[in-house]
Amino acid sequence: MRNLEEASERMHAARVYARRGPSSADFLAWLDSVEAECETISGNFGRALKLLNHAEDVLRVPTEHEAPDWFTWFSPVRLAAFKGNTQLRAGQLHQARETLTQALTASGPSDEKQTTVILGDLAAVEAAAGDPEKACEFAERALDQLARTWYATGIERVKEVSKALQQHSGLECVQRVDDRIYGWQTTLNSLQH
Repeated sequence: MRNLEEASERMHAARVYARRGPSSADFLAWLDSVEAECETISGNFGRALKLLNHAEDVLRVPTEHEAPDWFTWFSPVRLAAFKGNTQLRAGQLHQARETLTQALTASGPSDEKQTTVILGDLAAVEAAAGDPEKACEFAERALDQLARTWYATGIERVKEVSKALQQHSGLECVQRVDDRIYGWQTTLNSLQH
């Protein structure tokens, strides 16, 4: 509970600071997304989805202020990835699949790291929906992307899928995913980053 209180206080402070200066729509939407992630972790899915919907609205009507040059990590693709993950964790599998598929389709070369997260979450959607083969397909695509562009959050998402698929551990595709997660190349990548 204390971590939630601390996160809430920090988000409040961030919003106060943002009001003091010229804030871009991207920055304001990012604040909503960060707060939504905190709410998702806390299991407050309704509040998180409300914040994410607000962030989408904010991005539709840009402010007159430009984002600073250093603010490069947030985009509509990342917003969709946040939303898809929240929908997944809320058990809204159909909506999560749709949101994450749209995010994957819209992703470009600058979204390579985020692509691993999106693919991992799509794998989790299929695992939760009871389709281990499809879950493995997405997990392997995430692992292929991780071999090109390492991202710790991406491998964590794939590991979560692996845990969810252990009831199907006799399937060849599940064993293949596990072999790749705990293979030598993946271990080296994690140590190098």
